[in-house]
Formats: sequence, structure tokens, C-alpha cells
Amino acid sequence: MATWPILSVTTFLPLVGALFILLLRGEDEAVKRNARWVALWTTVITFVISIFLVTGFDKGNPGFQFVEDHPWLGGSIRYKMGVDGISLPFVILITFLMPIAIIAGWHAIEKRVKEYLVLFLLLETLMVGTFSALDIVLFYVFFEGGLIPMFLIIGVWGGARRVYASFKFFLYTLAGSVLMLLAIMAMYFQAGTTDIVKLLTYGFPRGMQTWLWLAFLASFAVKLPMWPVHTWLPDAHVEAPTAGSVILAAVLLKMGGYGFLRFSLPMFPHASELFAPMMFFLSVVAIIYTSLVALMQEDIKKLIAYSSVAHMGFVTLGIFTFSNEGVQAGVFQMVSHGIVSGALFLCVGVVYDRMHTREIAAYGGLVNRMPIYAAVFMVFTLANVGLPGTSGFVGELLALLAAFKANTWVAVFATTGVILSAAYALWLYRRVVFGALEKDSLKSITDLNGREIVILAPLVILTILFGFWPAPVLDMSASAVANLVAQTKAALAPAKAALLGVQ
Repeated sequence: MATWPILSVTTFLPLVGALFILLLRGEDEAVKRNARWVALWTTVITFVISIFLVTGFDKGNPGFQFVEDHPWLGGSIRYKMGVDGISLPFVILITFLMPIAIIAGWHAIEKRVKEYLVLFLLLETLMVGTFSALDIVLFYVFFEGGLIPMFLIIGVWGGARRVYASFKFFLYTLAGSVLMLLAIMAMYFQAGTTDIVKLLTYGFPRGMQTWLWLAFLASFAVKLPMWPVHTWLPDAHVEAPTAGSVILAAVLLKMGGYGFLRFSLPMFPHASELFAPMMFFLSVVAIIYTSLVALMQEDIKKLIAYSSVAHMGFVTLGIFTFSNEGVQAGVFQMVSHGIVSGALFLCVGVVYDRMHTREIAAYGGLVNRMPIYAAVFMVFTLANVGLPGTSGFVGELLALLAAFKANTWVAVFATTGVILSAAYALWLYRRVVFGALEKDSLKSITDLNGREIVILAPLVILTILFGFWPAPVLDMSASAVANLVAQTKAALAPAKAALLGVQ
């Protein structure tokens, strides 16, 4: 494995599948079927190859592994790839979810099937590249490139207001990233390199750190998204096809949290400490405000979208405690939310494919006709609440423990979000699943079929497994997180010692 470019293979293999699909001619059913199978086998093989990253990964090594470094791009920009304990969980999450996303749209997408599948394969390459890039310009290309496939997926295969939602998504995320591009240029002129490994140890002047941190915040806050720049997310989710919502919630949102961990904390530690109180405030507002907004929703997808903003509040809350528990909480919560939120959108897609409506009022009493669906939906609902024994509990508990050590009042206010999440999630479940089956349109609705069980069963297993045994994620990230926290605190130590000396 030392000579095999496994990371590049994992990153670019989906493009090979996309090329095969583009070579298919025609739009008849045989071509559509072949395109679907090519996309599925490509994503499955990519996932299998990515497993070798896990088996060959040294958990005790806090540095980057599977590094590939080539000066192919010219100048100071290099093709440099690698993963550590913080980025590898997200690479595996992507390759695991993509086959599920392909199967989810198997029958739901009937027009422009080849183009739809090509965009998903392209998106997989760009997402894996984002979490693997070790050159900051290369990172930016992958990071921004992911906007284009998702913009087209929402705009072409979305709902009635798909054009509005896709442009809102694109403009929001692009506007913030323009400032990040300017910051990257400033970092290059200051440090003379675009190598992320070197930038992690470069000491940027404190005054410069403030402006660089704010420029990166403009991009990461929108992508996560944080309150108050979250308004694009509900529209994008409501209009996106089911598979698009799954990838958007499970992976694309995590790029913002990953950005804070890879750039904001280690590269701009003084600015991160300066703005930590602001991040606590924004996190608490996001947790409480969007939970209250979720309680008022009449559309199932919108309710889950607002809950995503609230759960991402726990991520930023944990990260900016500058503690091992908090940063690990951020990593675990993002992985857990990727599984649970993706599964919830799949559950919405199941009933939408049958009834063609997402209005909560259109449902009720589904347990009478769909007992398997009711059980599966309950697992993900309880995980969304953060019930002990599910993966949602571990990340939120660690984040709240870290917040309690950093600021008691922040932890107290954030804990109210746990109560509110129980309110809106259980209210949704009661309205949709329980009660009498009174609506005539629901009396012939069918339970999960084989295809739907295949895509939901692995997510049920992981949700419960990580609830009782979170070690696979926590152990993988432990060394890298400890190193990140130690480096951040070491960079802050001289300033704190000088302040104590003055006092």
C-alpha cells in the first residue's frame, strides 16, 4: 500500500464510471438500466477500496497518512493528498453513502438518467477530494467544485421551485467562498506556500489572523450552515430530489465543520480564541431558534432541514471549547448526523414516492399499514432526539460536557435544544405514524419493499452500533484531535503567559 496511490484511486474512480455512462448512447430503458448499474457498481467498488484506507490506517499516528505529493500543477501549487484521523471518517462516510444515494433514485428519476448519475459520480470525486486535499488551492477547487453538481441536481431534478432553490444555494455558498479565496491568496503571499502541512505550523501575525479567520468564517458558516446564514438550506432540501437531500445533509454540510477543524483552529488560534464567545453565542442561538422554527413547520423535509441547523450548532459548540472532548464531539456528531439525517430524508422519500406530498397533515396512522417503516423511522427519530443507545446521544453528550467545562451558562442554554429536539421530532412522528388510519388515500399505501430495506438497514445498524460502541470513530480521530488541541493551546500559551505576567 506504500506504493499504491489508494487515495487518488478512491478519489477519481467515480470519474471512470461517469465516463462509461457518458459513452452510452440513447435514452431507452436498456440504456437507463445500464447507466444505473454502472453507477452503482462504481460507487460500491469505490467503497470497497476505501476500506483499505481504514485497515491500513495507523490510529496512533496523528499526522497525515497515504500522502501523495506531485508537482504536476506547476508553480508552487502541488497535487498533494493525504488523510488523518479527522478527515478519514468523512471519506468513508462519503463512499458508504453514495451507493445508497444511487439506489435511492433508482426508480424516482426517469428523465435525463445518465446526466443525473454522472453528476452524482462527479460529486463523489469532489467531496472525497475536499477531505483529502493537502494543498490549499487544491482544497478550494474541490470545495467549490462541489457546488456545481449539487446546483444542477437541485435545479434540474428538483421540485416546483427548484430553480429558485438552486440559485439561492449557489449564490449563498459562492458569496462566502469569494472571501475565502482572497484569504488564501493573502496566506500564500505571507507564507510563500500553499502546502497545508506547512501552513499548519506557520505562525501568522495576530492582526492578520483576525481577518483571515473572518474570511474563512464567511465560507464555512454558510456551508455548515450557521445561524443567521442558514436560510438557503430549507429551500434546497425541500426542492432537491431525495438522493440530493441525503448527500447535501450527510456530507456537504460537514465541509464547513471540517474547515473549522482543518484551518480556523490550527492556523488562526489567536483569532479562534478571540471569536470563541461569538461562536458560542451563534451556536446556542442556532440550537434554540431553529428548534423552535422546526416546531412550526408543516413540511416534513423543512422540519428535518431546520433540525440539521440545530444539530450543527452542537458541532461548532464543541469545536470552539478547544478541548479534546469538544473537538471529538464535533467530529463524531458530524459523522452521526450524516448517517441519521441522510436516513431521515430517505424515510421522507419513501412516503413521498407513494403519496407525492410532504405535508405532515396528509399523513397519520401509517403504523397500521407500514409497520416496518414505522419501526425504522422510529430508530432515526430517536437518534435525532439523542436518545441513549443511538449515535445521536454520544456527540451531543460530549459537546455538552465540553461546553459545561468552558462556560456553564452556554451548556445550560444548549441543553434546552435537547428538550426542543424531542418536542419537534416526537411531534412529527406522532402526527405521521400514530393515530387512526382515517385518510382514504393512505388505506392502500404499502410497506417498505426490498430495495428500500436494503438502503435503510445498514443505516439502522450503524445508528445503533455507534450508539453502544462509538470507539471506531472516536479511536480513529483521537490522536489527530489530541495533536490539534495541543498545537492550538501551545500557540496560545505565550500570549496567556505574558498576560499573567502583566497582571
